[in-house]
Amino acid sequence: MRVLLIDDHALFRIGLRELLERRGIDVVDAVGECDEGIRRVTETVPDVVLLDMRMPKASGLDMLRRLRAADQTMPVAMLTTSDEERDLINSLQAGAQGYLLKDMEPDELIAALEDMLAGKTVVAKELTGALAKAVSGDSPVVEPKRAFSDLTPREQQILCHVAEGQSNKTIARELGISDGTVKLHVKAILRKLNVHSRVEAAVIAVEENLRAQRH
Repeated sequence: MRVLLIDDHALFRIGLRELLERRGIDVVDAVGECDEGIRRVTETVPDVVLLDMRMPKASGLDMLRRLRAADQTMPVAMLTTSDEERDLINSLQAGAQGYLLKDMEPDELIAALEDMLAGKTVVAKELTGALAKAVSGDSPVVEPKRAFSDLTPREQQILCHVAEGQSNKTIARELGISDGTVKLHVKAILRKLNVHSRVEAAVIAVEENLRAQRH
């Protein structure tokens, strides 16, 4: 696994790089500034980006949006000290695939990186309650995205399950269709909603107050 670390705190950045490398992770670079981070993402194309939320000049969220606008689709995890619900929701809306706290255990961080590489969305366990509130519609939401009405009923149904964090295999089993069919539907959903990740699509499902229908 090739990881790029972007954090403006030098001691933390150096220490985390050493920690990851001791556990067999290939840290392609560890940089402390957004513009340099964008450049190194383009040059190295890492498997996963670990991105600090609070940085001078441009925030981690600003950088995440720039990466997604530049069609960089690799998993990006916000690595932060903030356990604020709004920061979590903003990160997921911007295309983050992970939201991790800096005081997490090293083994948990490694497991989170592996889960993201496998296509899962990872949120610090301390914030699962906040995520559940967001999915249940109890949190403030942003403006609805355009093109939602372009989704077919089946795509809307699958989007409901995606919003619940289900894998393609689980969705296929629940709906009685193949994994490949689910994958094609998810690709169509992302294209129609003009988003880059399942998490962004899930946030739209939250905004639209979608619920999976079970019989």
